[in-house]
Parts: sequence; C-alpha cells; structure tokens
Amino acid sequence: MSTTTDLSYLHLILNASLLVQLVILSLVITSFVSWTMIFNKRVMLNRAKKEAEKFEGQFWSLEDLSPLYNRISNSRNPLTGMEKIFEAGFKEFARLRSQENILPDAIIEGAQRAMRIAMNKEIDVLETNLSFLATVGSTSPYVGLFGTVWGIMNSFRALGNVQQASIALVAPGIAEALIATAMGLFAAIPAVIAYNRYTNDVERLISRYDIFMDEFSSILHRHAHS
Repeated sequence: MSTTTDLSYLHLILNASLLVQLVILSLVITSFVSWTMIFNKRVMLNRAKKEAEKFEGQFWSLEDLSPLYNRISNSRNPLTGMEKIFEAGFKEFARLRSQENILPDAIIEGAQRAMRIAMNKEIDVLETNLSFLATVGSTSPYVGLFGTVWGIMNSFRALGNVQQASIALVAPGIAEALIATAMGLFAAIPAVIAYNRYTNDVERLISRYDIFMDEFSSILHRHAHS
C-alpha cells in the first residue's frame, strides 16, 4: 500500500530541520519589519512633498517674509522640511543683520550655513531606514539560499542511510529547502523596489530643498545689500 506524503507548507516548515526553521523565521520577521518601514516611509515622504508644496505656495505669495517667519517660529508643531530650512536661514539672517560692523556677504554666508545645517538634518530624517531596506534586499536571497543548501544537503545525506532511493524520500527535504529560498525572495523583492523608489523620491526632495535655498539666498542677498 502506498502512502501519501504531506507536502503542505505548514507541515513542511514544522518538520524542517532546526536551522531551516530559524532561517525561515528570521526571514519572516525581516519581511514584517521591512513592510512596516515601507509603509511608514511612504507616509513620511508623501507628507514631506505635500508640506513642501504648501510652503512654497505661501512663500511666493508674500512680499514681506517677516509675518511668515513669525507664524512659523511661534508654531507649536515641530518644523520640518522647507519650513525648518526657512526658519533657520531667516533667524540667522536677522540675528547677524542686527549686529554692527558685519559685511553683507558675511550675513549671507551665515544664513546659508544655517540653512545647510538644517537641510542636512532633514536629509538624515528622509534617509532613515533606507539602508535597512538596501541590506534586506541584498542579503535576504543569500540567507534563503543558505537554508536551501542546508535542506538539500540533509536530504542527500538521508539517502546514504537507505538501500533504495526514491523521490519520496528527498521530496520533503527539497521542498522545505525551496521554501527558504521563496521566503528570501519574498523579503528581498519588496525591499529592493521600495529602496529604489524611495531613494529617487528623497533625491528629488533634496533637489527641491537645494533650489529653495538658492532662491531664498538670492532674496536675502538683495535685502542685505539694500
């Protein structure tokens, strides 16, 4: 009488070797963390782009920027993005301009330096977790492949203990090994796609911040020499 081997995914995982189980578990946890970061990063970048568009509209609609600075500096909400860059530059510009015997070029350089520091801090926030996604995308397939190699090796070792080999003896071990590879790809592919997409979005935001800094510096330059 022939017996049917249970090749369901759950059965294969539960009956896999301890090392293969650890590999699969680590990939499942990594995938969960990765997806959490992907969704959080998507929300953050969408918010950053909307805030940049909103602030640019306010910035270019005003001739006198003092009321805009006063409103932003007195806001209870934490400043981010362009608002933070603008607030840092305008604050340093006003502070240096109130002092005596300071050349206009020195005032502009101080304001630009303050904006550059603020922008670098914003870049650090925007790039948070991108390195993790890159690491997941590059290493997960190899982790899964390690589990696959180990599972297949155990299957062939088991053949050495029997007199008559059959596909039924090695099928469960190979199947459980291939699950590790599948889990590695499941963790890696979304991480790679998200990393490439979000890196492009961050670079576009950085370029937008740079352009704003140049335009704002030109305005401050005219005020400093007036």
